[in-house]
Amino acid sequence: MSLSTILMTVFSTTLIYAAPLIFTALGGTFSERSGVVNVGLEGMMIVGAFSSTVFNLSFGNVFGAGTPWISLLIGGFFGLLFSLLHAVATVTYRADHIISGTVLNLMAPALCVFLTRIFYNGKGQTPVIDQSMGNFTFPGLANIPFIGKILFTRTSLIAYLAIFVGGASWFFLYRTNIGLRLRSVGENPAAADTLGINVAKYRYIGVLISGALGGVGGAVMAQSITLNFSASTISGQGFMSLAAMIFGKWNPMGATGAAIFFGLAQSLPIIGGYIPILSHVDSVWFQIAPYAITIIVLVIFLGKAVAPAADGRNYIKGK
Repeated sequence: MSLSTILMTVFSTTLIYAAPLIFTALGGTFSERSGVVNVGLEGMMIVGAFSSTVFNLSFGNVFGAGTPWISLLIGGFFGLLFSLLHAVATVTYRADHIISGTVLNLMAPALCVFLTRIFYNGKGQTPVIDQSMGNFTFPGLANIPFIGKILFTRTSLIAYLAIFVGGASWFFLYRTNIGLRLRSVGENPAAADTLGINVAKYRYIGVLISGALGGVGGAVMAQSITLNFSASTISGQGFMSLAAMIFGKWNPMGATGAAIFFGLAQSLPIIGGYIPILSHVDSVWFQIAPYAITIIVLVIFLGKAVAPAADGRNYIKGK
């Protein structure tokens, strides 16, 4: 196998696995930049994966090749609805953010598997979808010598879209008035309140954006990798996204880069066989690598990364 083919396989597989992590890590960034800790990303991904798969199976014959793309919107919508529970609990009723997020992570798989059994005759998983995202070759760009084959041939279009969303998220948070206000309520809600900024409103915005992007992340996982929904469709990717957000220092571009790194770790069981130096390593090590790397990153960087000053702190007007 040629070097360019090996690099193409590694790069494209990495992007496929990175795409759901990028969307979800960006969602976590919005929530925590507004001051609401969101450990419920896993649950939001599960809801997005379930709802998008059900839509795909129900309307695949109607929308054809466009079905998986519409399914992303469906996953994002239901992820947003599910995150509303977290927003109400933490912003309106000032519940503990960690407990609220944990409840979402416990509720989502039980609810979605239960609904799966109702919709599909008692089965614990959905049928395999017929309309998936597949791979994409960029016209013109794929013809660039060497680089074109590696970066733009049989790759993941949704991953490039995710990277674009990462850049757009950075611009939104750091170059727009709404983004500045959202970050201000995560740094100093009392000062923001004195300037007339509605703290609760912007925290709701942050959490709901988080839910929408987390739902899209789960939908991408179901539409491009697992191709169905079951209890194991989302198995730790929400926590990996949380780690990517921390590793990226709560910055959209940093979170995007970290998510690509974790995507590489997740793709090791597949690409390991194509890399000569790794081809003789037991595949079990590749399967545990993403989770081990997540723990190591959190241990190393959690104490060094500085979160928004008011992240996780409930705000009571006048106190």
